[in-house]
Amino acid sequence: MKFYDAVDDFLTAVRIEKNQAEKTAENYAHYLKRAEDFFGEDKDVSALNFREVRNFLLHLADLKIRGQKLSVKTRGYHAIALRALFKFLAKRDVDCLAAEKIEVPKSEKRVVEFLTAEELERLFATTEGEKIRDLRDAAILETLYSTGLRVSELTNLSRNQVDLKRREFAVTGKGRKTRIVFLTEIAAEKIGKYLNRRTDNLPAVFISHGPNATKGDEIVGGKNVGRLTPWSVANLVRKYSSAAGIVKKVTPHTLRHSFATTLLNNGADLRSVQEMLGHASITTTQIYTHVTNKRLREIHAKFHR
Repeated sequence: MKFYDAVDDFLTAVRIEKNQAEKTAENYAHYLKRAEDFFGEDKDVSALNFREVRNFLLHLADLKIRGQKLSVKTRGYHAIALRALFKFLAKRDVDCLAAEKIEVPKSEKRVVEFLTAEELERLFATTEGEKIRDLRDAAILETLYSTGLRVSELTNLSRNQVDLKRREFAVTGKGRKTRIVFLTEIAAEKIGKYLNRRTDNLPAVFISHGPNATKGDEIVGGKNVGRLTPWSVANLVRKYSSAAGIVKKVTPHTLRHSFATTLLNNGADLRSVQEMLGHASITTTQIYTHVTNKRLREIHAKFHR
């Protein structure tokens, strides 16, 4: 089987048989296209050996995109995509390299950036205006911190999803996994205040209020009319963090990290936080433990003199 055909079959399976998110299929396609360019689309997968795959991964280490070398993490994504491809082929009895022979480059330990209680207080204090944009932005910041939502999950929210009385709602995240998230009382109040000021009938919870608010945002059925984009939410988070005098680089994901560290610092167990964040593996959630382990801090303070 030619490499091109193998990739095509694999991507079809990802989209249809495995019913994975379109973004997942797009990422696989992106990384495997680089492999295809390196090996050649007519390369027979059964003839592809370990040395050739290793040479491809070494090639990535020297590859520059817009003058920048690929990070170890990005190179790892290419290796993961190849492993997924070869696992798929092996299950279909296609003669190919064993997936486990492809090693994923080890990246540096991830550093979690989060805001302290004092920084959060300063951040929220910058959104005290009464214009509709001020109300929207205040609601966005409180919602991100209250729920730990990913920015794409936030921008995809619709009014009929969010129950402000019960202060909870279901959200579908990565891998099309659905979880329940919870709003604090203040977050529900901010959302309610913003929505009550709205005079439109648009379904999105958070919309643009500029002069060209609904231009270029329509798709079939009008689902995305007026919706804020993840990019625009990132911009407003950056704007308010700068206004609050926060030196750290603050993104919507920083508020997700802050949500998790706050829960763990206040005694929440790791499994519960895993569920609330929508992590498939608890290993992902464990990145927070090195900054939230009160017991170790207390032991250090008691015995290190």
